[in-house]
Amino acid sequence: MKVVVLGGGVVGVAAAWYLAEAGAEVTVVERNAEAASECSFAPTGQLAPGHCAAWASPRAPKILLNSLLNPDAALRLRPHALPGMIRWGLAFLRECTEERFRRNSLIKLRLCLDSTSETRALRDRLGISYSHNDRGALFLHRDRARYDKEAKDADALVAYGLKLEVLDAEGAARIDPGLAPVKDKLAGALYSPIDGSGDCSAFTRALAGHAAARGVTFRYGSAIERIEEDGDRIARVMTSSGAVEADAFVLALGAESPRLMGPLGVYLPIYPVKGYSLTLPVRPGGAAPGMAMVDEHNLVGIARLGDRVRFAGKAVFTGYDTRIIPEMFGGMRRVARDLFPDGVDESQPSYWACLRPMTPDGPPIMGRAKHKNLWFNTGHGHVGWTLACGAGRATAAMIFGKDPGIDMDGLTLEGREL
Repeated sequence: MKVVVLGGGVVGVAAAWYLAEAGAEVTVVERNAEAASECSFAPTGQLAPGHCAAWASPRAPKILLNSLLNPDAALRLRPHALPGMIRWGLAFLRECTEERFRRNSLIKLRLCLDSTSETRALRDRLGISYSHNDRGALFLHRDRARYDKEAKDADALVAYGLKLEVLDAEGAARIDPGLAPVKDKLAGALYSPIDGSGDCSAFTRALAGHAAARGVTFRYGSAIERIEEDGDRIARVMTSSGAVEADAFVLALGAESPRLMGPLGVYLPIYPVKGYSLTLPVRPGGAAPGMAMVDEHNLVGIARLGDRVRFAGKAVFTGYDTRIIPEMFGGMRRVARDLFPDGVDESQPSYWACLRPMTPDGPPIMGRAKHKNLWFNTGHGHVGWTLACGAGRATAAMIFGKDPGIDMDGLTLEGREL
């Protein structure tokens, strides 16, 4: 069977690996010169079942409204983006009830747990090195009331398989001594021992190398221009380097997915939410983080990547704007100074921005729609790396008519009010 995977980020490369392992003849089409050049290049770097909560929550509408007046808000809506996101936005608001928030978070958790385990198994099997850290993740709280509520809400996630420990500030500092100098700033933390972190681009490019050695063809520098259909099937994909035909196609193009499917009459409810990351070297002898963390008050993710620390934050609804805007990194810099004042070196920053492919409810879009030979593997949002291996393995299984190995309820377009 010939299969073409559209997209060379971590989601597409993982799908290509599992397809090749299952016996398919695989081609990956990617517009950049190498794999992991966009969203997979410099995300937070967390493998994070503990960070599975859906963005559509009862708190979200108020946060977005306030962001119109606060340019430094972590979750920000730019007015010029409103006309292009009306349908998506209305669907997002429908999901902002407590009941739907909990359901969507549990759907994501199901795939997160499966995928994190699979990622580590694949890493060990292939001997991939990517500055990985399996010490877990700390979700830091500064506000006592918010901390108490999160600790109570954690019970629902624990009941569905997530391991979470409720810690006071002293307990958080024992887990990661890098927090000891600033523990008085914390109300407490939740600790997820099964979380981890690492360099997503290093993982993706190493996996691409293993896939190529197994026979996968990578067509880099090939921009996808359009998808051509023939009745209820995809006939070919037209790229800047020519036509590509196959028996089956996998759409793993993240935020670009809806722009290619629209002309075929398929609405994919995915919106590009811009995120930023700041990577700083560790300062020798200073108190730096030793593991993955999230500053829940400032909504900044933190990951230790060998001799670097990455801070990632912001969720900006601004359309397809990928410009790196220096002032947008202010919040991340403040968190770095506040929590690790002598642990990181701000004089050597690396900046990145990308478009996270967000669905209104949170879970990705998998399975099929009206085309029998087109499989979706897109819309993974801010946890694309966490979900990539589990989603890739399930997609390969479905293409070969096998059990995906995970309950697909809530992970396809069927039955979702999107």
